Amino acid sequence: MARSKVVPESKKALDILKYEIAAELGLPVSYSMSAHADTEFAGELGSIPSAPTKKDYWGHITSRDNGAVGGRMTQRLIQRAEETLFTL
Repeated sequence: MARSKVVPESKKALDILKYEIAAELGLPVSYSMSAHADTEFAGELGSIPSAPTKKDYWGHITSRDNGAVGGRMTQRLIQRAEETLFTL
């Protein structure tokens, strides 16, 4: 049985959020915003990665740090949903 996404556009938004949070945590990961440009969010926020980064690669990040990114993503999504709900 094939599954279809309810909101296909959400993947890009979640990827952007993931890399923003990784940058806030100072994790050395990079994300390509388009086929022509590499953007290191950590570099933009003033945090220089200690090791060279590979485009869209997370294999060098510990499980603990990956979990921290996922946890903060969940917290932020819930916070945004609550803000939206309470402003209606």
